[in-house]
Amino acid sequence: MDEELENLRKKKLQELQQQTELQQDLEEEQESQKKQFEEQKKKILRSVLTADARERLGRIKVARPEVAESIKNQLIMLAQSGQLKNKINDEQLRMLLAKILPKKRDIKIRRR
Repeated sequence: MDEELENLRKKKLQELQQQTELQQDLEEEQESQKKQFEEQKKKILRSVLTADARERLGRIKVARPEVAESIKNQLIMLAQSGQLKNKINDEQLRMLLAKILPKKRDIKIRRR
């Protein structure tokens, strides 16, 4: 009885270890794919943006990460579809930002 119980415990432990190893392998593979994807994005952005535009995009990323990611994705889609003929310079990036970002609203306080 004790021997059967011990065998069952060993078997269960072995199964859990295998599952853990498989899960770790899967996570490592996903991490590797994510890194490759990020590298491809960087490569495309380097080929699409001038140095000044990349610098501005970096500053935007610090201030508003979600906006920067959105712009990056749009630029990558445009580049992959072949709609970008030339590199995007700083001025063109600012015009793109002006279209994307909402207009600032003036808040006026009236005292009565």
